[in-house]
Amino acid sequence: MAEHKILLVEDDQNFGDVLRSYLEMHEYDVTLATDGAQGLEKYGEGTYDLCIFDVMMPKKDGFTLAKEIREQDQDVPIIFLTAKTMKDDVLKGFRIGADDYISKPFNSEELLFRIQAILKRSQGKADPKADAKEFNIGKYHFNFPLRILTFDPDGPEQEESKLSPKEAQLLRMFAIHMNDILPRSEALTQIWGEDNYFTARSMDVFVTKLRKYLKKDDNIEIVNIHGNGFQLLVRAEEEA
Repeated sequence: MAEHKILLVEDDQNFGDVLRSYLEMHEYDVTLATDGAQGLEKYGEGTYDLCIFDVMMPKKDGFTLAKEIREQDQDVPIIFLTAKTMKDDVLKGFRIGADDYISKPFNSEELLFRIQAILKRSQGKADPKADAKEFNIGKYHFNFPLRILTFDPDGPEQEESKLSPKEAQLLRMFAIHMNDILPRSEALTQIWGEDNYFTARSMDVFVTKLRKYLKKDDNIEIVNIHGNGFQLLVRAEEEA
C-alpha cells in the first residue's frame, strides 16, 4: 500500500525532526520545512495527501501559508499545530479552511488518530455514505430528512422517535463515520458553527441524548475518545 505524503512545516528543528521520525515509523512519507516560505516552496514541488502547519513561524506564519495554499487547492487537508489556544485563533484557522487544530503540547497518538480520521474522510469523499439520507444502525433505521429513528423497523417491537434538527444532524455525522472517529472539532464547526467551550458542552448534551435513543440495541455504543472526539461503535450480534 502506497504511503501517504505529508508536508510538515515546523520552525522548531528538533521538534520537527522528532515528529517526522514518529510519523515515518507509522509509514507516512514526510517532507519537513522549517519556515512558512520554505513550506510554500516544498508544497509547489510535490503532491501531498495532508499538511501539518505550525502557526507561529518566521517569514510566513501558518495561517498565511494555509491561505495561500487554499488559493491553489481547496481539498488538501490541513492541521494546525500551535501553543496558542485562544478562541479567535481557532476560529481563524477554521475560517481559512483548517480540517483540524491541535494545541501543543499534545499526545503523539492523538495526532496520529486525527491524521488517520482526516485521511479516511478525504479518501472517502466519493463514498455514497457521504450523500446518504437513510442509514441502518444496528437494529435501528434512521431517516435523516424526516428526522425519524426507528427501532426494529420490521419487527414486533417497532418504535419511532422524532429527533430535533441538531440531534438528527449529529446522528447523521455519526452514521457517516460509523465505527470510525468523529472529531469533535468537525462536528462543532459543521453543526454549531464554532468550536469553543460552550458549544462543546452543548455537543456533550446531545451525545447523551443520542445514547438514550440508541440504548435498546446492546451492540451500539457511542464512545468518548479522550481529547479527540467520539466513535459510534456498532458491533455484529455474534461479537456482542
